[in-house]
Amino acid sequence: MKRPSLKVAGVCMATCAAVLVASCSGTVEGQEEGYVPGEGFAAVPGLKGGQDVFGPYDPVEGWPKPLAESLPDHEGWTWSQATDVFAESPDRVIVAQKGELPVLPDSIPRTWLPELGAGIKFPVGGGVPEREAASTTPSHGRAAADGSNGRPGIDWRWEHLIAVFDRQGNMIEDWSKWDDMWGRPHDVEISPYDPEKHVWIVDADNHAVHKFTNDGSELLLTLGTPGEPGTDDTHFGRPTFLAFMDANTMYLADGYDGTRVIKYDMDGNKIMEWGMKGTPPDEQRPGYFSSVHGIAVDPTTRRVFINDRNNGRVQVFDENGEFLDQWSMGPRPPMNIHDIYMGSDGVLWAADQGSSKLNAYTADGQFIYSWGTFGTCQGCMWGVHGFHTDTEGNLYTSEVRTGRVQKYAPREGANPAFLVGKPWPRVW
Repeated sequence: MKRPSLKVAGVCMATCAAVLVASCSGTVEGQEEGYVPGEGFAAVPGLKGGQDVFGPYDPVEGWPKPLAESLPDHEGWTWSQATDVFAESPDRVIVAQKGELPVLPDSIPRTWLPELGAGIKFPVGGGVPEREAASTTPSHGRAAADGSNGRPGIDWRWEHLIAVFDRQGNMIEDWSKWDDMWGRPHDVEISPYDPEKHVWIVDADNHAVHKFTNDGSELLLTLGTPGEPGTDDTHFGRPTFLAFMDANTMYLADGYDGTRVIKYDMDGNKIMEWGMKGTPPDEQRPGYFSSVHGIAVDPTTRRVFINDRNNGRVQVFDENGEFLDQWSMGPRPPMNIHDIYMGSDGVLWAADQGSSKLNAYTADGQFIYSWGTFGTCQGCMWGVHGFHTDTEGNLYTSEVRTGRVQKYAPREGANPAFLVGKPWPRVW
């Protein structure tokens, strides 16, 4: 019984000796002559010092500009929960958000809160955010009779839910004529195959999908029955995101409460649906969902990627709903994937609210790269819910927790493989 133990000990001592010799000679295992520091791992290969806090990007300071610079009578007000962003071009970026909130003062006096528990003080300090925007503005812009949803006009405003910005961050279009119709605009899309560039907006909390002219002047089509949840051909269960496969096909993720994916033609005629109610958090059966929250398509392979959020996985289907593959998105908690996006490079990116990161995967689920850091500083993330790129490679994120959209520009010398892919080729 003692001989094997002595043999193992001898191997361990030999291994340690080899490591020590390699260390003294200036090399370690896996390091080869000619190795360039940062090559293969850093966003900017060979960069000396620093760290990839913002990955392959530099945050664009002051984008968009403060609300008061764009709108009269808005001094002291800022954006609320930002749910999605779509870059038609670098000069026309469409944002969906949930009204407006008062600007917080630069400093808030510390207050003990014994009614909540011993040793609790607000604000917490130390870089912890002072306000969580997702819970501050009620859906539909309706205040509860008991005041639990805040005071309209004082604690929040239900205004400017759809806004459009240019590359400098100026608000260039105001869609506030439609403010009263929204429950919570959740997703903004334009089909890359549509020469007229109609704007589609998914309203999660009002259970509907709306199609507008590109300038927002006319409402052309509504899918679902606004204000009425359901699971039949004319009702949705809080739909979330929309994706376009080709000039004649789109897919709707339905949704927070629904457990299905619906395939339509571009006139809104239903072609088919698939999906059944799963049992979170460890559902493994193909085609069973719990919170269908995120959808992406690859028009070259005709694959549909679904973020099965509460089950912590991505499921992959063919264009007719036949199951092809699935993979876990990591341990939950902390993982909490909200949106997924695939650009023209075929890389699938996922926004993880739990880790405050953007994660990249190959189309078959192999992990590639991850970046992001929690916080409210410019470039930090808290609650990325939607994201998109423009044709110049700029990245835009919408955050439901901080209540803002951000713009990131590619860093000089950044590895292109680490950048979120540019949009699919467009006919416009």
